[in-house]
Amino acid sequence: MSIAMPAPDRETLLRRSEIVAALKRIVPNGVIDDAASMVAYESDGLTAYRQLPMVVALPETTAQVAAILRYCSANNVKIVPRGAGTSLSGGALPLEDGVLLGMARFNRILEVDYDNRIAVVQPGVTNLAITKEVEGRGFYYAPDPSSQIACSIGGNVAENSGGVHCLKYGLTTNNVLGVEMVLVDGEVVRLGGRQLEPRGLDLLGLVVGSEGLLGVVTEVIVRILPKPELARALLVGFPDAESAGRCVASVIAAGIIPAGMEMMDRPAIHAAEAFVRAGYPLDVEALLIVELDGPAAECDHLIDRVAAIARENGASSLRVSTSESERLTMWAGRKAAFPAVGRISPDYYCMDGTIPRRKLPHVLQRMSELSKQYGLGVANVFHAGDGNLHPLILYNANQPGELERAEDFGADILRLCVEVGGVLTGEHGVGVEKRDLMPVMFNETDLNQQQHVKCAFDPASLMNPGKVFPKLHRCAELGRVHVHHGQVARPDLPRF
Repeated sequence: MSIAMPAPDRETLLRRSEIVAALKRIVPNGVIDDAASMVAYESDGLTAYRQLPMVVALPETTAQVAAILRYCSANNVKIVPRGAGTSLSGGALPLEDGVLLGMARFNRILEVDYDNRIAVVQPGVTNLAITKEVEGRGFYYAPDPSSQIACSIGGNVAENSGGVHCLKYGLTTNNVLGVEMVLVDGEVVRLGGRQLEPRGLDLLGLVVGSEGLLGVVTEVIVRILPKPELARALLVGFPDAESAGRCVASVIAAGIIPAGMEMMDRPAIHAAEAFVRAGYPLDVEALLIVELDGPAAECDHLIDRVAAIARENGASSLRVSTSESERLTMWAGRKAAFPAVGRISPDYYCMDGTIPRRKLPHVLQRMSELSKQYGLGVANVFHAGDGNLHPLILYNANQPGELERAEDFGADILRLCVEVGGVLTGEHGVGVEKRDLMPVMFNETDLNQQQHVKCAFDPASLMNPGKVFPKLHRCAELGRVHVHHGQVARPDLPRF
């Protein structure tokens, strides 16, 4: 299916051979320009939308990235950065008149400093590879998206990815200390550093979650954490989703912050159990996985408190892990929930919205009503502790009209999230999926102010255009943008 993107520039399309030749001079063994080979890049994890890029460039060094951006900037060529392609919001959807800049060859861990608890990695390193690198010394990298075996750190930075353990340890933005980034004109800058709180403007906070709109990250400094002394998990079943939602709110209200607190409804439970055989109860409507970690005495005490709260909220079954292997098995079903649901439906549409925890019972009830209204099933798998929902809308793309119904159903879920005081996205980003829903959450003034930031970094709107903003203004059209010597003023960035 196609989605409205910036119209290809006729002059750029006519210059394709010239652009390809220039890229081959910069990256002699890293340019893909034949249609058959570029099919691998035609979509990201949001596979409902596909578009062949004009050309794919696969640089290996920061100097090559800088040269590519310098050329594109000078010749008014659009650029779409891409990591591992696991984005679920269409953030890496190519443009037919743009260069797809694949960062997969930036795949080295450059340094691990255990004394200062940091790792310096290239953006193509997978999320899980960092933990694998440091676990022998008793450390790990906390953000753990379900796609962590494949998703790249550069993509995590672009989308501000989360994971099941982000309730206690934070999202990507809380675990990244610094980046090296190439600006659209080829200038290389460093934001943040090795210290926890660098002085000056929090430009790093702008970059994390900026979805490839501001520049291309070529190096990342991340925090690594010591592995907790003990981690134990509870598997708690409930007769209805509303009771599970109340339990989540009660745990947080008691001042307890679990390492992770995940929720699954009946369809997701049955799919995950059939796929993984994790020992999930099949006679419940909702399942909570609650993990506590820390010193053994504290962990055991909190396990007892959470168990008591669960019983007070009507838990119908409760099991506590007694070994590390049992804890990992409990999580295995949750981690495999997305591919598990793929076994029960030809297609599914993975949503991402965030709500206040206290609204969870109401939102679950409304989603059930919407499911009946649209005639499409939904399996709920989400980060219950921080209210980040991931409804999986089940549909069959081969049935005429079902994809469109799934999209309308998803849009109503996101409108519901905003209506109850939540936001359009928790960790998947806006991309093209939620782009046209941005006015539901932001008014025109809000959106224009956000575009002022993009203009400061990318005055010609060459970086990943068509994403995030439903209407992309030319920088000069926005007004009140400080212009110096014909260019939009940019923040004072550290250079080298």
